[in-house]
Amino acid sequence: MAGIYIHIPFCKQACYYCDFHFSTSLKYKDELLQALIKEINLQKTYLAGETIETIYFGGGTPSILSAGELNQLTETITSLHTVGSNAEITIEANPDDLDKAKLQALRQTDINRFSIGIQSFFDDDLTWMNRVHRAAEAEASVKRAQDAGFENITVDLIYGYPLLTEAKWKHNLDKVFELDIPHVSSYSMTVEPQTALASFIKKKKQPAMDEQQSAEQFTILMDAMQNHGFEHYEISNFAKPGHYSRHNSNYWKGVKYLGIGPSAHSFNGETRQWNIANNSKYTQALEKSEVPAEIEVLTENDRLNEYIMTSLRTMWGLDLNNLNAIAKGASDDLIKDAQPFFEKGWVQQSENKITLSREGKLYADHIASELFF
Repeated sequence: MAGIYIHIPFCKQACYYCDFHFSTSLKYKDELLQALIKEINLQKTYLAGETIETIYFGGGTPSILSAGELNQLTETITSLHTVGSNAEITIEANPDDLDKAKLQALRQTDINRFSIGIQSFFDDDLTWMNRVHRAAEAEASVKRAQDAGFENITVDLIYGYPLLTEAKWKHNLDKVFELDIPHVSSYSMTVEPQTALASFIKKKKQPAMDEQQSAEQFTILMDAMQNHGFEHYEISNFAKPGHYSRHNSNYWKGVKYLGIGPSAHSFNGETRQWNIANNSKYTQALEKSEVPAEIEVLTENDRLNEYIMTSLRTMWGLDLNNLNAIAKGASDDLIKDAQPFFEKGWVQQSENKITLSREGKLYADHIASELFF
């Protein structure tokens, strides 16, 4: 079992908070598409012997691609790999791309899951973020996708930024429930270096983010999701039963995956590699049949820490047996280091599993970092 991620590094415009790799120029899109196909071919042995259970088009904005271009990529994958008959094939999409014609065209592809970047149902918030779409488009895009027969849908929402009052946040969540969306990914606004938002804050054009506001809105999020039958299966992800993101769940469970495209990461259990985050240099390398990637051999501590970070974020938790399989006796050290968090009630143990408590989820990254080897 394995997954393939394809990074489509194009956007219509730059959101102020985003630090993902992308370009707002589509001038060399065709060349980049051919480079992606070339890399898929060159990397065909990376997941040798594995059945591909998930394919994920991320970005950037993959919905910029036409149905035909998406088919070129999936057909290349299926020609080189065994792809499961019920594989989850996801595309990230902006609401403004999902008009009726585009959705009908996508019905002619293998895509069976949409991740729609809504972020907010308020126009002033979307303008503040520098999003392309408007609130009415956000709602309409979900309804159009459902009408076109796409039921496996997730949406992204952001909380913890100055414009978002408690009333507005509850409205955003109520809108999700009203639209009968089975999966939600929701993130606190973070200020990444080198972004426009970071520059605005530094120049005092915008206030800094408020950690207390973020914590309160995360608590509102957890309550609302629980009350509407969603399972909090990962810190930032909520799903109705049976609607987990299989692709992302595999990341958190340590399943192998291959990343295709500029800035994409790959992981095979022993090493991690990442492609250059430069469209031009990426394309030029692939024209010479070279994959422009750096490779890191993971040490025992690397593998322990990676497992701690990813497993603790999930409702399945950290399995002490899995920890000991990486390094004999590692569980004893972890239990010792975790004592302060047991005493605070932030972590809990049931048999060999350690999970975060409800309060502990507010401190997930801090807890994990304190348990690192």
